[in-house]
Amino acid sequence: MNLFKNKRRKFGKNIMHVQKEEKQEEPKSQNNDQFSKVAAHNLQRFEELFHYPTNDSLKSRKLFSPSINRSVILLFIGGAANTDVIRENIIKPLIKRQNHTVDEKNIIDKVRQNILTVASGKIVCTFDIAVQGLLNGNTLILIDGERDALLVDTTGFEERAISEPTAETVVRGPRSAFVESADVNLSLIRRQLKDHQLIKEPIHVGSRAPQEVSVLYLADVADEKLVNNVKDRLANVDHEAILTLNILEELIEERPYSLFPSLLTTERPDRTCSFLMEGHVVMLMDNSPDALVAPVTFWQLFHTAEDTFLRWAYGNFSRITRLLCLIIAMLMPSVFLAVTTFHPEMIPTDLMLAISGSRERIPFPTLWEILLMEITFEILREAGIRVPNPLGATIGIVGALILGQAAVEANLVSSIMIIIVAITGLASFAIPDLGLSVIVRILRFGFLFAANFFGFIGIALGMAALLTYAASLKSFGVPFFAPLAPYYPSSHDMFWRTIIKKMRVRPLSLHPKQKYRMDKGGKNS
Repeated sequence: MNLFKNKRRKFGKNIMHVQKEEKQEEPKSQNNDQFSKVAAHNLQRFEELFHYPTNDSLKSRKLFSPSINRSVILLFIGGAANTDVIRENIIKPLIKRQNHTVDEKNIIDKVRQNILTVASGKIVCTFDIAVQGLLNGNTLILIDGERDALLVDTTGFEERAISEPTAETVVRGPRSAFVESADVNLSLIRRQLKDHQLIKEPIHVGSRAPQEVSVLYLADVADEKLVNNVKDRLANVDHEAILTLNILEELIEERPYSLFPSLLTTERPDRTCSFLMEGHVVMLMDNSPDALVAPVTFWQLFHTAEDTFLRWAYGNFSRITRLLCLIIAMLMPSVFLAVTTFHPEMIPTDLMLAISGSRERIPFPTLWEILLMEITFEILREAGIRVPNPLGATIGIVGALILGQAAVEANLVSSIMIIIVAITGLASFAIPDLGLSVIVRILRFGFLFAANFFGFIGIALGMAALLTYAASLKSFGVPFFAPLAPYYPSSHDMFWRTIIKKMRVRPLSLHPKQKYRMDKGGKNS
């Protein structure tokens, strides 16, 4: 009997010890617990979460609403919410006496439907959802005696006015560009693509500071596997804070160490709409003045929106010129090095004698001469970007004229080398996509060393290795050189395009639901 009593005492002590530990751990619980019916208790909890009054960003307003005969507390974040909307659409309707009475059983619904004049609102019951809503610029309405709260849209973040594109400029075409607001960017897209099949799905990424990523696609065009692939990668992002789409791009791409990008960024709403019409998936996010497009192929990296706005002959001429510029920017210095070092018999004798005469007093080998000029050109390019705008053109003129002329007069480089590097630099500026331009600039140095050791054989081997590697890449399951390699039926919009009337076939490498574009009657042509 005594042994049984001792065991009961020990068991009772263990239960009390466990209960005591649970009580001690209670204050350390996460923000997913529910609201209290006492609005003042909820306010105290929010002040603890936002470290009030040390952090005075949390704003609160206590008032009495005669229409519901209850005390109400409004919470919002200063700088994130629009105070004019709060005053006109929330405070004034609440303090104004209504002619009708509100049912005590459905007081939250009645306030949302009959009293407030805001565009949208939802009922929340946990602190984590409420905190995230406050950080997004919403206003939380706590009603004394109610366990649920009302979260209404009062977003008032400052945003930049819509301006012209800076990176993707065109001579003909729309002049609007994306801004840092995802809602404004979505409105720019819907303004051009008025289609009820355009779907926008929100996905939150980031564990510490969640951001909403808007996934856009045409429901009757985009492949479901592609859409699910994009959404799965977004859902599996393991990072505490994703501030911009540029960071998100590296987190969801298949080969983050690869030189070639697997996603495309654009700042033009018209180009974004054209990608959506083909079956691509587009991502938008706050703080990013561009859109992220998946998947991407090689051909889309040197295409521009102006190719479609111009007549087919002008657009094709511009496109072929850019393709030649890509080849020149990547191979011209290495070809010059291979010819002068290993294959001088390939150029006319008079030209070879002129090149030899210009290099007669140069103390460096041809490789070091090219590297000196290429590195100097990259320094000038980087300096022109970092310095204030009024000085950028000045630095370019100083670098191109004064430094180049001084280097020739000091017998550090030859005049022919100045011409080679200048043409190469100008050709790199003609590449429209920034990622592809950087890739070409990096590969240029690799081909230089290959040409220095093996001549044209080294350039050929390097080009074969590059094409083999690029052909093995896939962007969200789509081959990098599709629809050319492997071949898929399409409108052949690669090296050049045909007239728009004949561009009826969507790229079947994307596996779209509708293979052909619709005619006037809404049927697939």
